[in-house]
Amino acid sequence: MTSTQPRLLLIDGHSMAFRAFYALPAENFSTSGGQYTNAVYGFLSMLANIVAEVKPDSIAVAFDVGRKTFRTEMFPEYKAQREAAPEEFKGQVDVIREILETLGITTLSRENFEADDIVATLATEADAYDTYIVTGDRDYLQLVNDSTTVLYPMRGVSTLHRFTPQAVEEKYGLSPAQYPDFAALRGDPSDNLPSVPKVGEKTATKWILEYGSLDGLVEHAEDIKGVAGQNFRDRIEQVKMNRKLTQMITDMDLEAGPDDLAFKGARVSEVSAEFDRLEFGGNLRERILNAIPHDGDTEPQPAVLSSEITVVDEPLAQWLPGRANVAVFVQGDGRPARGDASALALVDGGFRGIQLELGELSAEDDKVLAQWLESDAPKYFHGAKSAFHMLAGRGVHLRGIAHDTAIAAYLLRPGQRTYALADVYQRHLQKTLPTAGNQLSLLDETGLLEQAAAIMELAGALTQELQEIDSFELYTDLELPLVSILARMEATGIAVDVEILETQRDAFIEQVAEQEAAARELAGDDSLNLNSPKQLQTVLFETLDLPKTKKTKTGYSTAAKEIEQLAAEHPHPFLDHLLAHREFQKMKTTLEGLIKTVQPDGRIHTTFNQTVASTGRLSSTDPNLQNIPVRTAAGRQIRSAFVVGKGFETLLTADYSQIEMRVMAHLSKDPGLIEAYREGEDLHNYVGSKVFDVPVTEVTPELRRRVKAMSYGLVYGLSAFGLSQQLGIPAREAKQIMENYFERFGGVKKYLDEVVVQARKDGYTSTVFGRRRYLPELNSDNRVARENAERAALNAPIQGTAADIIKIAMIRVDKALAGMKSRVLLQVHDELVVEVSPGEREEVKAILEREMDSAITLDVPLEVSTGMGDNWDAAAH
Repeated sequence: MTSTQPRLLLIDGHSMAFRAFYALPAENFSTSGGQYTNAVYGFLSMLANIVAEVKPDSIAVAFDVGRKTFRTEMFPEYKAQREAAPEEFKGQVDVIREILETLGITTLSRENFEADDIVATLATEADAYDTYIVTGDRDYLQLVNDSTTVLYPMRGVSTLHRFTPQAVEEKYGLSPAQYPDFAALRGDPSDNLPSVPKVGEKTATKWILEYGSLDGLVEHAEDIKGVAGQNFRDRIEQVKMNRKLTQMITDMDLEAGPDDLAFKGARVSEVSAEFDRLEFGGNLRERILNAIPHDGDTEPQPAVLSSEITVVDEPLAQWLPGRANVAVFVQGDGRPARGDASALALVDGGFRGIQLELGELSAEDDKVLAQWLESDAPKYFHGAKSAFHMLAGRGVHLRGIAHDTAIAAYLLRPGQRTYALADVYQRHLQKTLPTAGNQLSLLDETGLLEQAAAIMELAGALTQELQEIDSFELYTDLELPLVSILARMEATGIAVDVEILETQRDAFIEQVAEQEAAARELAGDDSLNLNSPKQLQTVLFETLDLPKTKKTKTGYSTAAKEIEQLAAEHPHPFLDHLLAHREFQKMKTTLEGLIKTVQPDGRIHTTFNQTVASTGRLSSTDPNLQNIPVRTAAGRQIRSAFVVGKGFETLLTADYSQIEMRVMAHLSKDPGLIEAYREGEDLHNYVGSKVFDVPVTEVTPELRRRVKAMSYGLVYGLSAFGLSQQLGIPAREAKQIMENYFERFGGVKKYLDEVVVQARKDGYTSTVFGRRRYLPELNSDNRVARENAERAALNAPIQGTAADIIKIAMIRVDKALAGMKSRVLLQVHDELVVEVSPGEREEVKAILEREMDSAITLDVPLEVSTGMGDNWDAAAH
């Protein structure tokens, strides 16, 4: 292909969107409101890569409109076997088209035609271009010539195979012009085009080469010997029809020709808004905007230019003491107990700044800086907790955190995939910071100063935005004080008995092997790999002939949910061993992860994330201490390895009993629930007696289980079908239980209905404390996204209020423990874990009960339970 001609890139939009959909798991890509985005993300990622590689001058993306085309009129069976698009895929193509429009890329579609015909027409007209076609449909190979290359995805959408005329010949032994004749003979199951029995790819290729074309073959049909020849003669009309259907239209009258497809320029602020709405990370946005030309009028604004930051020329010892409201950007390692700062920049409100390499400071400057950082002078950060750990690594105990622009940005737009400084700066101020890679690896004079200046700009802008939505107090009184508390908890960590963890890990390794051996024996295959979906499919659905699970692209699902349901409905010892193997393997992996994270001080230092869960809950990573099961024997065994540290007397745990149900009673104002809690009744027995119309004494464990599952399920938008699945009872019975519940507890029904209606009207939900969760998908045309958003709307005010309550309790407990040696180590869901110093046991217990109980006044009493022991499990209650 010559390189002097301009380049045209043509993309079959539906084909590549489907490829992207199946390449990325839908469950890992959705907005907090429930809109699936895996096809959108994969498509845009592919687009960024291809545009960067091909560097086209012009571009168009063609889309199908519907199933009905002139081909279905000719042959009603055409593509008729294809199932309807998965619910998760629906709506994603519309989103892709919207984003392409903001990127200044032409999209085309036409009723009664396929995307193939649009692309074929444009490629045929593009004599003056080198044309590249991106598609997952091999029919396009008929368009390949010296100036047209097909880029065909081989793995998902990340690897593309280049089909030039030579590559087509090498792969199929045929010229591109002969390919549709070959395809017509071979048939195409994906398009529902019948094949000729006994005529496979080899025979089809041999015949086309021998007679030159399908027409030549038809002329000599009588000369072909054997069963294959007779089969061909019997089906000549069908083969001719296949050939007609495979032929692309190359002379459509389109609204745009190749010369009309130049990039129109990305509208940066609109692209950013779309990416924020979809909760995509900044990395993809950067890749897209780096690859695609920008509209000249909407070039991203630069950050505060280095020329606008006045570099302080007076000595640090004179400039810094007493200075307040200064933005601080710290560079280094921000992990708990492993942090270390290498450099930092300070910028004040007048954009006067100073940058310091910490290893080169004089003793006097080092002392002045440490004193200022440890003072109460107000300081602004982006990720203050990380800065706390970096400075702690140098022996500095950070104080005076007056702003954390990452947390402010999170409160304004919860659920975003990233709150990195560059992303927040772009999101809220539509300004672009120089990319981190350029400035943080090479410490120049302006890189860090620009980061600090961006924090200073954001502090003012985000304060205003928070005030506009009445969330500024939530920020200053709840989230900001929590930063220092969490930082200290992370730095302290929790002591671990590594020997116990290693013994448990070894036991699980043995159990994994035992279950695998038992499963292999039942399957009659000594080499069976239980982690291989392909091998499992063979054993489950062929060897053991078990009922098929949900169909997937690669066969039938062997995912946990499907196997658990199969085991419940069709018990089989093999399934028992498979599920046990998976459970033990999960525990083994958890233990290996925990052992790796024990630091030299013999403690595990988890990281608590304030900006991850869109409901306001804290999450825990590196390692995640919230996913250690509390109700299983294995989980309790792991908790027993978390022990009281040297010099301390005991661990104390304190948690809220049924906090979400109590919040539900308060928010719904349901008289029945409120009465049950005020009278101190066992809630589930009380509700069970009302729902099943029996005395409290006759509520059996099974009835209690059903009611409990439903009560908690309602908070998560559980349907009657979902309840029937969970309890293993007929849907009709589950529906009756729910109807009885709502009849007795009408306040709950009214609240659940109204909260969704109000959220649909407002576009967001609120907790008791005003924490918002935005749910634009409530008005989505996509049923799956809309129903997911409705479930989120039910759950967010309840779970979010519960999250706020435990945070308030942490702040109150922290204040009350001031001056004592006992300290809070962990927050896990509704539980606090405290390491108690000798002689402080009773006082600490009283503090926890008092401060947690008075965190909020609800219409029902809170109930705090405590327990003590020399390890986390023994301290359970």
